[in-house]
Amino acid sequence: MEQLLVRLGSRHADPIHWLVWSSTEQEIIASGELTDAGQLSTLSERAGQRPVIALAPTSDILLKWVQLPPRAGRKVLSAVPFMLEDELALDISQQFFAMGPRVGDRQAVAVVAHAQLTQWRDWLSDANLNCQTLLPDVLAVPQNPAGWSALKLGEQWLLREDEWKGLQGEPLWVIPALTHLARQQETPLAVVNYSETPLSEVPNLQIEQAPLELPMLVLAKEASQAGFNLFQGEYKVKHKKTGHWQQWRMAAVLAALALTTSLVDKGVSLYQLKSNNAELSNRIDETVQAGFPRIGVYRDVRRKLQSEMAKLEQGGGNASMLVMLEQLTPAFAASDVKPQTLRFDSDRTEIRIQALGRNFEALEQFRRQAESAGFVVEQGAINNRDNGVVGSVAIRSQS
Repeated sequence: MEQLLVRLGSRHADPIHWLVWSSTEQEIIASGELTDAGQLSTLSERAGQRPVIALAPTSDILLKWVQLPPRAGRKVLSAVPFMLEDELALDISQQFFAMGPRVGDRQAVAVVAHAQLTQWRDWLSDANLNCQTLLPDVLAVPQNPAGWSALKLGEQWLLREDEWKGLQGEPLWVIPALTHLARQQETPLAVVNYSETPLSEVPNLQIEQAPLELPMLVLAKEASQAGFNLFQGEYKVKHKKTGHWQQWRMAAVLAALALTTSLVDKGVSLYQLKSNNAELSNRIDETVQAGFPRIGVYRDVRRKLQSEMAKLEQGGGNASMLVMLEQLTPAFAASDVKPQTLRFDSDRTEIRIQALGRNFEALEQFRRQAESAGFVVEQGAINNRDNGVVGSVAIRSQS
């Protein structure tokens, strides 16, 4: 499985690190750094159908454990903001409270300003990145059960203290904070360092050097297993439907109709037919109209559907619209080209489509794939759109 990991900044002008990683192959496909959030849209093509996970700076998020009353139910969680009110700089109405794991009577809570969370969500949405998961960045640093973990990403340190606590920021204040904490320990503080940069200037540390890997790769491996998400409640992201259903909607409608008419003929008793005839007829008419908008007036739905199916299967030799679409499936899949409109000329054994692709190369790749499958392909006008290019394509069978 491949995924895109994006580490956002606090401000629009902050640099953004990204990485495309295959967990199946255990390899980096691509990685880089953007100058600011305005360049996030350049990752839209790289994201494709891959899941997108975003990391947010923990310096903008308060990670807290809240002690709940014994055997507290879910309703008690609504009182968590008031339990933390005295510890927050902003009014609780201006902040979002995301619930993390619960351990016994302790509830993990992440607190972030509505304005900041909305800004991160808008950056991703405006860049056309369908990101389902947003995670505080220190929770993507591998946890060290014996102490702390440290990772340097760009000019910032990410320090994870335990399951639900850590520090993130510039060395100017993070290193002094770590020094202060280490000096308070009676025994050396165990730290696993995932970075090339040493922590030798910090006293009272017992440092274990982890195998060196790209920092974003370390974060990607841990983030893919995290069970927490800031996008919850009112910020929960709805899953986008893929285009596969739209591509094969006609075939699905025909299959549903065949099943429905078969059930009407063989499985419905006389009593049921009489009591539900009006409702069933309306549903069949609606389904037929959805699949064949220009079907016109008919008396016998079965005969009319058989006639429409016969039209689709007409053509020279053994060629038909359905057969041609089946043979073109590999070309659509390889190029990720999606048909927007589709017409079949039975006299010419020709399918005419308005095809949507990511770029010109995608349409060209579809043409080559279709020709290698034995079709004659003629491309018409090609126009740019916000999310790709649209071109007219005529596909004829050679048989």
